[in-house]
Amino acid sequence: VRLVESGGGLVQPGGSLRLSCAASGFTFSSYGMSWYRQAPGKERELVIRITSAGGITNLADSVKGRFTISRDNTKNTVYLQMNSLKPEDTAVYYCYRSPYWGQGTQVTVSS
Repeated sequence: VRLVESGGGLVQPGGSLRLSCAASGFTFSSYGMSWYRQAPGKERELVIRITSAGGITNLADSVKGRFTISRDNTKNTVYLQMNSLKPEDTAVYYCYRSPYWGQGTQVTVSS
């Protein structure tokens, strides 16, 4: 199993980013996928999850109304669309398919 995140970077408050996680080594369409994040000095936390059927679950209160998740089973890729970004969204974002983690991608929200 391999999970490779991309799309992170530096963005100003109020801006948007879309993260991608390219998956390989398993039947992607059969698994739920999640995004976690870890801010400096804090524990890793679940941000949002999408089921194999495309249902969205476990959306963290801190990102409700701003973040959404989607998947493209033809590309074996899951996306995290982040809008109205805040400085407190600064973290390393990880793709997760139990029990496998991607390497993470840094998102920094700063002016």
